[in-house]
Amino acid sequence: MSATPHTAMVLAAGLGTRMRPLTNDRPKALVHVRGRALIDHVLDRLIGAGVKRAVVNVHAFADLLEAHVKRRTDIEIVISDERAQLMETGGGVRQARPLLGDDLIIVCNIDSVWEEPNGSAVARLCAGFDASRMGARLMLAAMDEQLGYEGAGDFVMDDAGALAFRDQRPSAPWAYIGAQIIDPRIVDDEPLEPFSFTRVWRRLASEGRLHGAPLGGYWMHVGDPEAREQAEARLTAAAAPSP
Repeated sequence: MSATPHTAMVLAAGLGTRMRPLTNDRPKALVHVRGRALIDHVLDRLIGAGVKRAVVNVHAFADLLEAHVKRRTDIEIVISDERAQLMETGGGVRQARPLLGDDLIIVCNIDSVWEEPNGSAVARLCAGFDASRMGARLMLAAMDEQLGYEGAGDFVMDDAGALAFRDQRPSAPWAYIGAQIIDPRIVDDEPLEPFSFTRVWRRLASEGRLHGAPLGGYWMHVGDPEAREQAEARLTAAAAPSP
């Protein structure tokens, strides 16, 4: 079983087109939910789990984002520069490989905010990673414990935690929330090009090496302005003092 990795990669280079007009003058990572930028919500969760270093990829409004994250003093920030070409989720990790090392890492999107009623979900995700059986372990939300996700579920999970894609099933009980622990070497054979991480997951799933873990809390997928408002309302209500 694994302790929390020292290093995480935060995927912050997306164009944020679905978040317009809020992203007309900033990257999606700097859209605020209850007074904090989305990327800071994620960095806070990583720090809470024990992460010491975050590699952050940048593309849209790269200068703004780089200046923002480098103001943090509670975690080491390293920039993976995608100004020349947006590499997508898998390609972003592949391009950043020289910055990541060969130890286990956490990979996070920036459009997820989640509640943690049972302590650090990232720490639990990492504690259950078994390198002898897994290439990646994904954090998953139950479909009735989320807002902002409009799909029919991403995965089914067996009793051992192994994942299969929904594919032709009409629905699946679990949605990927945008956080995973991986052995970074799983991307080493991929070409240096833009590609979705789904390509790597499908290979791992065919090998029985793609696993999942329940979030154990409520997930907010902040992908558009309406979802941002819903997340803001939920977090504000949760923070209100009891009558």
